[in-house]
Amino acid sequence: MPIRPEDLLHPTAAGLYCPPGDFYVDPVRAVERAVVTHGHSDHARPGHAKVLATPATLDIMAARMGKDHAGSAQALDYGERIDIGGVGVTLKPAGHVLGSAQVVVDWKGMRIVVSGDYKRAADSTCAPFEPVKADVFVTEATFALPVFRHPLASGEIDKLMAARASFPERTMLVGAYALGKAQRVIALIRETGYEDSIYIHGALTSLCDLYVRHGVDLGPLEPATIMDKQRAAKTDFAGKIVIGPPSAFADKWARRFADPLAAFASGWMRIRQRAKQRGVELPLIISDHADWPELTDTIREVDPDEVWITHGRDDALARWAELEGYKAKPLALVGYEDEGD
Repeated sequence: MPIRPEDLLHPTAAGLYCPPGDFYVDPVRAVERAVVTHGHSDHARPGHAKVLATPATLDIMAARMGKDHAGSAQALDYGERIDIGGVGVTLKPAGHVLGSAQVVVDWKGMRIVVSGDYKRAADSTCAPFEPVKADVFVTEATFALPVFRHPLASGEIDKLMAARASFPERTMLVGAYALGKAQRVIALIRETGYEDSIYIHGALTSLCDLYVRHGVDLGPLEPATIMDKQRAAKTDFAGKIVIGPPSAFADKWARRFADPLAAFASGWMRIRQRAKQRGVELPLIISDHADWPELTDTIREVDPDEVWITHGRDDALARWAELEGYKAKPLALVGYEDEGD
């Protein structure tokens, strides 16, 4: 009897499960053995008995959840293959954030590639996505609508630098998620030639330090700490760039700076109403997820027999895939959000 893809990998309440290897990919609850694609909290969770991931992802998990986040952890470099219960497992770069990986699962001539979250756009803070031919491609669909076509991130950063030049008396206050987006925004700012200190919220410090330890040059960073609140209201951080997590914009920390110009880096800034709801003056459309052309081009490049869609706007992508001649199946996995975007 021929092997079916479902014999190798199928969805369960805990996540994608591989019966012959007895492991899960990005499980949403604690399991005996987990293979983790990247360090965002909707994919990397504590409590597993055994975890397999790239060295950078394991470092991120330890930084975010503590060194005892799992019973044991095994690092697997990109391109290295390991055998788990007769199933070959290889990790390939996903281009999402530092350490992010696609999980390539091989068994008895059947290959399934689980993308995790990914993007195709250039990003100097992580290894670029590497397409892998597969029988089944398991993809995300966060921005799987034709309206989502991300502009060049460098052009979005040019808007930020132009605003800084136009309003030297104001603080450029940029909201960016702590893992991946903040470091990418900092790197993009550096690519414009900006060499001054960039000021960061304390919640970003440990992950920025981790990126630097992994060889990502972020330039001089300083804490966005205000000692004299009276003086700060008028002069501190005028003309400076300050980066903090979106949650910090709602507390007193954000109101201490000199006439802050609120910017927010996210793929969701394509939707004007979202920017308006957040009180964002300068929306920066910078995403760490693939947009519609990247999703469709990647499927064509991988050229699988079947496309499985884990989460996001799965109906539109499934319909497109079917029209292109691919068998498509939304998995409707529960528990994956958009933490990184």
